[in-house]
Amino acid sequence: MRPLRRNYGRDRAYYRIVDDLFGFIPHNIELYKLALIHKSASLVLEDGRSINNERLEYLGDAVIEAVTSDYLFIEYPDRDEGFMTQLRSKIVSRQSLNALAVKLGLDVHVISNGGAGIAQKHIYGDAFEAMMGAVYLDQGYEFVNRLLINDIYLRFLNLEELTESETDFKSRLIEWSQKHRHRIEFRTEHDKEYASNHPVFCCTVLIDDMEVGHGAGDSKKEAEQRASFSVSQYLSDEQCASLLDKVDRLRAHEKHTR
Repeated sequence: MRPLRRNYGRDRAYYRIVDDLFGFIPHNIELYKLALIHKSASLVLEDGRSINNERLEYLGDAVIEAVTSDYLFIEYPDRDEGFMTQLRSKIVSRQSLNALAVKLGLDVHVISNGGAGIAQKHIYGDAFEAMMGAVYLDQGYEFVNRLLINDIYLRFLNLEELTESETDFKSRLIEWSQKHRHRIEFRTEHDKEYASNHPVFCCTVLIDDMEVGHGAGDSKKEAEQRASFSVSQYLSDEQCASLLDKVDRLRAHEKHTR
């Protein structure tokens, strides 16, 4: 049945995509076809309902997190919960899954209406989550567990590199502010210029009431991380004095104008 389904029939192109990407022939090809449809290219049914990969993406997100938790629990028997939680967040982050989708070659098969807006930059990672949701429904948990760990993670994931990488810039910035006794505030709100079905959040970081960084993202968490990253250059031992000088100048100016 493998050569027949792959090379013949109406859906042969989709069977080939799944086989080439993941090395197996699906039972229900309709799931995988749906997983490739980004919400920007939703299909509208006769009853008015729109169909796209968002529901599969939701399911796949939970599946990937569960499999990754299993993986790290076995891979690091002597590490604590905090370490495993932080490493898992790096693996399942939008940025990481987007890069993983590109490495797999999934990006060339995603169906979208194009556009380079902020809200669409993770469509490949979203499609990867949707694909894992499809695999789960089509083949079961044990199958998707083996696929992710023994194939995809083994080929494309560098745990040592991820362990050493810095991604939680917000926590780092908060720790720095507490250490130097500065007041920090994150002002995050929706960008009203974007459509309601593509929400974008904008964040401004203030230290002692001075704006020091800005960032945007399609979630509040992402916007705050990006804003924190924009000021992270000041947090090295050599450069943090620059930010402190700015704060001191602001305080001096406020005293002078009172």
